[in-house]
Amino acid sequence: MTLNRRQFLASGVSAAAAGLLPFGAFAAERKLTIGALYVGPHDDYGYNQSHAQAVAKLKALPGIKVVEQENVPETVAVQKAMEAMIEEDGAELIFVTSFGYFSHAVKLAPKYPKVRFAHCGGLWQAGKDPANVGSYFGYIDECQYLNGIAAGHATKSKKLGFVAAKPIPQVLRNINAFTMGARSVNPEISTQVIFTGDWSMPVREAEATNSLADKGVDVVTCHVDSPKVLVETAAKRGVDVCGYHADQSVLAPKLYLTGAEWNWETVYKAYALAAQSGAPFANMTRGGLKDGFVRMSAYTAATPAKARTAIDGVKAKMLAGKFDIFKGPLKDNTGKEVIPAGTTLVQTDLKLESMDYLVEGVIGSTGA
Repeated sequence: MTLNRRQFLASGVSAAAAGLLPFGAFAAERKLTIGALYVGPHDDYGYNQSHAQAVAKLKALPGIKVVEQENVPETVAVQKAMEAMIEEDGAELIFVTSFGYFSHAVKLAPKYPKVRFAHCGGLWQAGKDPANVGSYFGYIDECQYLNGIAAGHATKSKKLGFVAAKPIPQVLRNINAFTMGARSVNPEISTQVIFTGDWSMPVREAEATNSLADKGVDVVTCHVDSPKVLVETAAKRGVDVCGYHADQSVLAPKLYLTGAEWNWETVYKAYALAAQSGAPFANMTRGGLKDGFVRMSAYTAATPAKARTAIDGVKAKMLAGKFDIFKGPLKDNTGKEVIPAGTTLVQTDLKLESMDYLVEGVIGSTGA
């Protein structure tokens, strides 16, 4: 039976979910060496830390050995690092965590057909990409929608800010979801967006946060590799924060509302179990809150009581599979209709991962 890409999006979640057992219940299988590459430091309070925390959980599992390398640029250095893990350490499963690593995994995979290359975020294509390359990602826009609800209840100026790296589909989904969550509280709320141009630009991230504060924005969030600078800068300006990637509440304990976090240990445990047992490799794995792929940061003293109630209500619907974010009619900030009335785009819809969709404008938002 041949599965198309849309079917893989759905079946990949099921394949991973089949192996989702508590870490303590992990069966002792044959020994397995796992490699993990990070584009930045493992303790960045952000994207790389979220992966490193999940990989750390694997180290406690029976028969598992882990080798890691951080600060690997998105160049041929990726292939060299992976090859060293394979040749020197005997790695049979490698977590290729950065978006720009995908092409390098695809190039190296044919040389090592028995090694599984699991890439975060890429769109694996049947018949085009090697069978030993897979893609995993989470519907973290669900958590950004909930972030938006928190921001909508906290804002007094009705002006929210979003600092983002690049206008790729995954980033735009987060911006749209955050804005839509906020506008579910008050339709008059707008989100001002600043793109820095790359995933890790600390100086520009600080400048963007200050610029938003100067324009009256009183709640910010982001999609950059490390939110650390944004969170600390916002705290200095007295601006509320919704976190991203990991929990940054310790950086702004009086202003941190909640946050959208990855729960990669769910995915990593499933991949490790499959590799140890010899189960088929899931080439496309996706999941959201109900699948345990993403989660929300704990509420803090700064989280409004009404926001907690509203978030809990929507979150319950998401966990039950009864809430869809992207429903028409919706227009972007240029007035163009992007989702017509009566149309709902579910999370597995490929339009939400396409570069030609929602690129021209962001729903309910303005450039800063």
